[in-house]
Amino acid sequence: MPRISHFYGIAIYMYYNDHAPPHFHAIYGEYDAAVEIATANRLDGQIPAKALSLVREWTELHRAELQENWALARARQPLRAVPPLV
Repeated sequence: MPRISHFYGIAIYMYYNDHAPPHFHAIYGEYDAAVEIATANRLDGQIPAKALSLVREWTELHRAELQENWALARARQPLRAVPPLV
């Protein structure tokens, strides 16, 4: 489960064997939420509203990189780091 980014205490992971639709996991403390790349909407799990807002902002800035990482994960290739939200 490669960590591809980390900001404001939120770790972003993308798993090689995950299911469609394309998404990543945002982990904040004990919370874990799956977030769809295309819409930045929470698909599953829980995360506080403020953290989800930051994740959505970050997703909008890095959507192309996230989609590229999803394709790499499907091909079982190494994932690339995505810059944090600053």
